[in-house]
Amino acid sequence: MRLKLGRDFARVRQQGQRLATGCLIANWQMLPAGAASQLGVITSRKLGPAVVRTRARRLLRESFRIHQHDLRQSVTLVLVARSSIIGKPRAEVDRDFLSAMRRAKLLRE
Repeated sequence: MRLKLGRDFARVRQQGQRLATGCLIANWQMLPAGAASQLGVITSRKLGPAVVRTRARRLLRESFRIHQHDLRQSVTLVLVARSSIIGKPRAEVDRDFLSAMRRAKLLRE
């Protein structure tokens, strides 16, 4: 369920759609029906030391894990953490994730 190869990240970022909301930037590409959704997370060194970057990745992965079944269709999703994610509790990251998915019209009604 995770994107691991750089070419997969690049493909989604170049060919997919993009939306920036709150503490994250969402890049996505629709998958055919029946395929499993995939997630990739990008955290830049500009965020801070490894501890901060790892926490940001964990928060974004957890938000996706909890809400992946609420998605309207399977997607390949690349989330880029913005500097505003530093120090945010999980509830606020969830709120930003859901807000991005609603604006992208990826959530079920």
